[in-house]
Amino acid sequence: MLPQDFLDRMRRLPGLDLDAFLAALDAPAVRAFRVNTLKTDAEHLFPLLPFAPAPIPFAPNAFFAPDDKVGGLAAHHAGGMYMQDPSAIFTVLCADLAPDARVADLCAAPGGKSTQLAAMIPDGILLSNEYVPERCRILQGNIERLGIKNAVVTNLSTADIAKDYGAFFDFVLVDAPCSGEGMFRKYPIAVSEWSVENVRLCAKRQREILENAAALTRSGGKLLYSTCTFSVEENEENIDNFLSAHKDFSLLPVPASLAAVSADGITLPSFSHDMSPARRFYPHLAPGEGQFVALLQRSEEGMSPLPKHPPLMPISGKDAETVSDFLQNVLQTSPSGVPICLRDTVYLAPALPLPSRGVFAAGVAIGTLAKNRLIPHHHFFSAYGADFRRRLRLAPDDVRLARYLAGEEIDAPKLIGNDGFAAVFAGDIPLGGGKAVAGRLKNHYPKGLRSRA
Repeated sequence: MLPQDFLDRMRRLPGLDLDAFLAALDAPAVRAFRVNTLKTDAEHLFPLLPFAPAPIPFAPNAFFAPDDKVGGLAAHHAGGMYMQDPSAIFTVLCADLAPDARVADLCAAPGGKSTQLAAMIPDGILLSNEYVPERCRILQGNIERLGIKNAVVTNLSTADIAKDYGAFFDFVLVDAPCSGEGMFRKYPIAVSEWSVENVRLCAKRQREILENAAALTRSGGKLLYSTCTFSVEENEENIDNFLSAHKDFSLLPVPASLAAVSADGITLPSFSHDMSPARRFYPHLAPGEGQFVALLQRSEEGMSPLPKHPPLMPISGKDAETVSDFLQNVLQTSPSGVPICLRDTVYLAPALPLPSRGVFAAGVAIGTLAKNRLIPHHHFFSAYGADFRRRLRLAPDDVRLARYLAGEEIDAPKLIGNDGFAAVFAGDIPLGGGKAVAGRLKNHYPKGLRSRA
């Protein structure tokens, strides 16, 4: 049962058809996924699926999914798809990004919007940050599964990021922690944890994050603020206060296709700005649980000086030779990125200055060095599988596919005489890897990801 205070507050929202809204909450939750275009496309993904996906209007590469579990599917293991609420997918589509944009996602876990952004900027750089360490590990896992090459994953406060980078980014996303009113249908615990007091606490925290996001947005750059809640305090009121404090920012309209399936932002008499360009995605207007979105832009006069960053320090000496020899032996192409060592892992890092602390990952984890050899990481197989010299393609009906996902050693007769590290594909999608030895493939699929055969 929904809290009475919540119902009373929703009843007071201007323009809301409360009966239609509540009827939508009584209907089953909507499930959806995005095709990960960094690894595949719909044509190659769909043969791996046991259902026929229906497209989501106004959302390219997004489709409805059935209620049954899809996490065990080979297509999901391979990072060919990402399960995501439709209204969350709509959020990032409000952005219009250049392929080489510098982007920061400040509250990124579990990674839905970050991985969506990464696909939009194949030649750009993504800083994907999450403050909670446990959630940061989940974020990192999804970035590895989807084979993302250009992301730096950090576990920092937004204040620390603002101090380190200054107005460095073309686009900043704040998908702010909120009271979660848009999650009531999916997660009953969100109902039990809701209170007016928590709404106010969330609004205060969001204002602090917005301040730091403003400091990170370059002159002419854009800032996208979103929540999965309906409260005016966390949404329009925060944006109205922000615009009053930051005269160099303005509120922009979203694409017409998204405006057509959402409601105008609410403008209260006490506000100093028109909030109608902001959008409210209600579950009775568009598929999904609901989101609030405000797209902001900084004027050309709003530039603040960039802090000076030390350059990335590539590995050198014998270690550099080991990495170079390994890459030449395994790949057909020369990968981009700077080889660096972070803790005990070698990464191909994008050209983004790294903070002195709180870095979880920097680009693609190639592997770990051990006695003048390199042991490859799962992320390397996932991100660069298509470039491997040795490739083992497993069709959807190949019994070896399930055995590989279960961690078993499998036959690899096509690789006889071509021993060495090989990428394993689910259909045409890079899934993982292993080491080919005399017609067999020693399994390197991580234990924590394995399924039961």
